[in-house]
Amino acid sequence: MKQKFYVTTPIYYANGNPHAGSAYTTIAADVLVRWHKLLGEEGFFLTGTDEHGLKIQETAEKAGEKPQKFVDEITKNFKELFKKLNISNDNFIRTTDSEHEKEVKKVLQKLYDKGFIYKGDYEADYCIGCEQYLSKSDLVGGKCPLHDREPELRKEEAYLFRLSSFQDKLLKLIKNETLLILPKKRRNEVIKFIKAGLTDISISRKKEKVYWGIELPFDKDHTCFVWVDAFWNYITGLKRKNVFNKFWPVNVQLMAKDIIRVHATIWPALLLALDYEVPKTFFVHGYFTVDGKKMSKTLGNIIDPMEWAKKYQVDSIRYFFMRNIAFGQDGDISEKALIQRHNDELSNKLGNLVSRTSALAEKYGIKKPDNQDFEETYDSIKLFNEISKLIENYELDKALNKIFAFIDRLNKYVQDKKPWEMKDENNSESQEIIYNILQGIKTVSILLAPFIPETCEKIAKHFKFKISFEEINKPLKNFDIKKIEALFKRI
Repeated sequence: MKQKFYVTTPIYYANGNPHAGSAYTTIAADVLVRWHKLLGEEGFFLTGTDEHGLKIQETAEKAGEKPQKFVDEITKNFKELFKKLNISNDNFIRTTDSEHEKEVKKVLQKLYDKGFIYKGDYEADYCIGCEQYLSKSDLVGGKCPLHDREPELRKEEAYLFRLSSFQDKLLKLIKNETLLILPKKRRNEVIKFIKAGLTDISISRKKEKVYWGIELPFDKDHTCFVWVDAFWNYITGLKRKNVFNKFWPVNVQLMAKDIIRVHATIWPALLLALDYEVPKTFFVHGYFTVDGKKMSKTLGNIIDPMEWAKKYQVDSIRYFFMRNIAFGQDGDISEKALIQRHNDELSNKLGNLVSRTSALAEKYGIKKPDNQDFEETYDSIKLFNEISKLIENYELDKALNKIFAFIDRLNKYVQDKKPWEMKDENNSESQEIIYNILQGIKTVSILLAPFIPETCEKIAKHFKFKISFEEINKPLKNFDIKKIEALFKRI
């Protein structure tokens, strides 16, 4: 049986258009699922939008629109961006989908019947921006550090979920790495947070205050608060495609560090309450700065990924996001850095290698050597295994670095051997050198395919080989090669 790989992004909150962070997470998930499919595994990739809640209700009202119309437009923009970025998701879930809402109502009823949900009063500091209650330790100078605003002290009738009763179980799962949290720094933060004590959390709001949400099946005066509704998408996204039994539990869930606490506590607690297996891995990536400064509307340095996608090649954007920042750490991005990597690495190194080798092949021809001198320092399977290990450890930037180090070696090999200077009568020596380079290009194209799929498919089509793991060590069959058009035009 084929191995299974299920990856998710968080569902993106539909109170505003997609930003650089949502593009980054989604590209990373796409790279992972494409890699596992390249290995011959069955993959499933879920993304989508979180469309209920007070923040959306207020934003829509401010814009003079009905919430449904408002989220329809925002979701359309997410879908358009992901299409533009060549994202290969298997499902795009919306929490306003009728099937999702029905499933969430069933879940709420089960939790209530089992005694995990009870009616009470909830009093705590609440940040509208985060759509969550904050503890005193979360505040900096009395304000939410993410939104720089003082939270509201709220006490209201609500239904609560018995999160506190799962404290010991969650600690055990995370400590023994049944639920693996990466990087380790984030795992340690979560353990410290849980040890400080989990309290029961509100999972409802009075409908008179928040009408834009799923109605509680056992109390029509309340709507479901974000957690049960949003988190359950990871289940309903599979069930809608009838593949839940095949792909659950999820292999890895990607997220930014601002939502790891709720993912590592409320989400697995809900699963445990209903006897589901917990996710295998949470991987937490960092935040961006732009030219060394925090991204903000005030500074006018917000990066719109759709604008980038209109100006630059999609593969250049995908490559830049995965190469420029160590996955799991904070990093800096800028348009200038994107252009530099496009020109220096994609155009100069990869593009020129493919272009010049195809031109040499057209001029001198190709011949499979009896004794491949390049093989002494180059083993395609060994290289593939090294890249595979880095990707399994979510070191995507290091994987790209290693692939481009090999591209550098190929370029040096061309320069050292100078096939255009060979003097043998029938070009036999030149043809053998060109063959070796083409074999290297084939390996590179297969390894880079999850990162820059469009470019690698162009190379594979031109040189007539398949993008698959099985092909990596096979000899080239097509010896009739013409010069390829430029893959990356310099900016």
